[in-house]
Amino acid sequence: MTITRILIFASLSAAFSSLAPADVNSDDPASSHIVLAEINGAKVSLADFEAKHPTALFQARNAFYQAERKALDDFIDEYLLERQAQREHLTVAQLLDQHVQRMVGKDPSEESLHVYYEGLDTTQPYEALRGQILEKIHVTRLAKARAAYLKTLRDESTVKIRFDAPRARISLKDTPVRGLPNAPVMIVEYADYECPYCQKIEPTLVKLRTEYGAKLAIAYKDLPLPMHHDAPKAAEAAHCAGAQGKYWEYHDLLFSSKQLEPADLKEHAHALHLDTARFDKCLDAGEQAKLVEAQFNEGRQDLQLEGTPSYFINGRYFTGALTYEQLHTVIDEELGDRAARPNAATLSAK
Repeated sequence: MTITRILIFASLSAAFSSLAPADVNSDDPASSHIVLAEINGAKVSLADFEAKHPTALFQARNAFYQAERKALDDFIDEYLLERQAQREHLTVAQLLDQHVQRMVGKDPSEESLHVYYEGLDTTQPYEALRGQILEKIHVTRLAKARAAYLKTLRDESTVKIRFDAPRARISLKDTPVRGLPNAPVMIVEYADYECPYCQKIEPTLVKLRTEYGAKLAIAYKDLPLPMHHDAPKAAEAAHCAGAQGKYWEYHDLLFSSKQLEPADLKEHAHALHLDTARFDKCLDAGEQAKLVEAQFNEGRQDLQLEGTPSYFINGRYFTGALTYEQLHTVIDEELGDRAARPNAATLSAK
C-alpha cells in the first residue's frame, strides 16, 4: 500500500465524516448547517436530515470506517516492518524469513495429518488431500507467526490512531440503565433473552461492571429476533417486573435460568416476590409490548442491526459475543479518550 492511497483514504474520510452526526454536547454548530441538497430552491441541511433520520447514515459511515481502518492498519504494519528491516540491515523479505518463516517449524507428523484428515467432511482418500492439508497448515502457521511478530513490533512502538470511529446517537428514553447514567463509559446492548450468544456474554458484562464500578454503566435494549419464539414475551416480562422496580433482578434471572416459557415467566415473578396478580395482568394484556416493539424497530430499522448481541460503547458499534479482553480494551480506550475529549459520548435521554 502506498502513502498516496492512505492520503486518499484520509481525504475521503474527512469529506464523508462531514456527514457524521455531531456529538450531543458539541458546541460547534457549523457541521449542522452543511447543505446536503436543494429541493425546488429550498436548502436541506444536515440538521434537517438528522431531525428526521438521526441514524440513517450510521451503518454506511461505519462500513467506510472499517475499510479505512483496515487500510491504515495494513499501512502501519508495512511501516513498522520497513523500519525494523532498516535497523537490522535487512530487506523486509529477509526480516520476515528470519523472524516469521523460521518460526513455522517442521511439518506435522503423518499421525497429526491423519487426525486433521479425519476431521474433514470428504470422501476423497487421504493421499489425494495430503498436499492440500499440509499447505493449509503451513499457511495457518505462517499467518499466526506473522501476526505474533507484528504484535511484538507494535508493543515496542507508540502507535496512536488520530481519527475516531463513527458514533451513533442512541436514545436512553424508557431504557433500563445499570449504573450511573452519566458514567464515563456507557454500553448500550441490543440483545435477545433467547440468544445463546447473549446468554454467553452476560457474565462478562457483570464482571466488567464489578471491575469498573462507577466508571461503567450498561443499558439494555430489546431486539428479540424473529426465530426466537419466546424472546418477545420474555422481554415484555422484564419490563413488567420493571414496573414494580425489579427490572434488573428479573433480567438477571432470565439469563441465568434460560427458562422463557410463559409459565416460567410467571414463576420468575413469584420467585422475586412481585405482585403476581399485577404482573400476570401486565404480561397477559401485553402492556409492555409497544415498548419492546419500539426498541426492536429502533435496532432493526433505524440502526440496521442484523443480529444479537450488538453494542454501542459510547456510540461506537460492535457486534457478536466479544471476549472479556476485547471489551476491556475498548472500555480502557474510551476512558482514556474521555479524559482528553469529555464531550465524546453520543447518548441522549430523549
